[in-house]
Amino acid sequence: MSYRLTVIGTGYLGTTHAACMAALGFEVLGLDVDPVKIEQLRAGELPIYEPGLQDMLRRGLASGRLRFTTSYEEIAEFGDVHFVCVGTPQKKGEYAADVSYLDAVVESLAPLLTRECIVVGKSTVPVGTAQRLADKLTRLSPVGSLVELTWNPEFLREGFAVKDTLHPDRIVLGVVSEKAEKVMREVYEPMLREGTPMVITDYPTAELVKVAANAFLATKISFINAMAEVCEAAHADVKDLSLALSFDERIGGRFLNPGLGFGGGCLPKDIRAFMARAGELGADQALTFLREVDAINIRRRNRMVDLARELTGGSFHGCAVTVLGAAFKPNSDDIRDSPALDVAVKISEQGGKVIVYDPVALDNARKAHPALNFGESALAASEGANVVLLLTEWQEFIDLDPETLGSVVASRRIVDGRNALDAETWRAAGWHYRALGRP
Repeated sequence: MSYRLTVIGTGYLGTTHAACMAALGFEVLGLDVDPVKIEQLRAGELPIYEPGLQDMLRRGLASGRLRFTTSYEEIAEFGDVHFVCVGTPQKKGEYAADVSYLDAVVESLAPLLTRECIVVGKSTVPVGTAQRLADKLTRLSPVGSLVELTWNPEFLREGFAVKDTLHPDRIVLGVVSEKAEKVMREVYEPMLREGTPMVITDYPTAELVKVAANAFLATKISFINAMAEVCEAAHADVKDLSLALSFDERIGGRFLNPGLGFGGGCLPKDIRAFMARAGELGADQALTFLREVDAINIRRRNRMVDLARELTGGSFHGCAVTVLGAAFKPNSDDIRDSPALDVAVKISEQGGKVIVYDPVALDNARKAHPALNFGESALAASEGANVVLLLTEWQEFIDLDPETLGSVVASRRIVDGRNALDAETWRAAGWHYRALGRP
């Protein structure tokens, strides 16, 4: 059977999922309550930056398999499988996740569901949310239990979202019936055919998989950054330490890169929401280590400011500081909880004249931080700089020629916040090179 799919919420996750499922041959109808965003998508324009996604969006629209609407009535009539992809941001002033957007979707969609269908939650949620939403779906739908919820967490990496959707490393399904499992196996048949493992489990386990994965990743990143703190105190080199650890098969080298730490819209808020939910369940002691993971991550930003200040003689007053990077990671325009911008703002508040450049995130950065200055290229932003900070490891920055950059700065001083540059090459070109966790 060829199912017709809907995708509710056309943010980063929803737009990617809709375009990729259309590319697999499904008829897909995307919904958002923001009419401006829907018109933009209908015109083939992305509200986000994601490599390869705009071309896929336009191909889906041209084929007729991909459409967008603001009407819940239309998607309820159209869809056999409804994917819910709305955000679960951190509540203001709290660690807990705000799941109100999910509740709003269920309350809008369920009363319109008059035939058998599957609703698939993909959002990252506190454990226990799926069962509550499943009960609400049954209660509000005219056909009751013929509407069934499945929980199918996403594992997308920004910058690799198309690949991760079409060729995932695993598919996790929280289901309560063989019928739902059968439908989802048919939907994901192209991935299963190429050998993607599928884990069939219950709601709470499916919900925990995503937050557990993010907690482990955050812990690994903060571990090597904690080692960077020790290395600085001991005059050791954290890059060599990381390399030596990477050859241990029990540890591995992925995400063992010392530097400025993690940011974005997922890891920081997800580990905080995980801690909050564990507390509600009476299991808060199990996750107390995540508080230190979070604290280590924030300390890296403060240490970067300290390093930059050391290179400017102890004060930023009267100093021109170039910040290379605004996005929280390369190949993205996402500036949510960006370590680079956090550092830029801190230095600006301490009297530095900060100029920021990023290949794709400048517009977002300008809107969020209008008080900062922005350059249109790495060289333009570095004109007359007293110190240059590399804070997002775009390949464009890694490929910078130290002599060319040196010809425009006032002082050849650089702090490599991502340990992405070859220290000896830059030092040979007359740069005072510093990096987190290195002599």
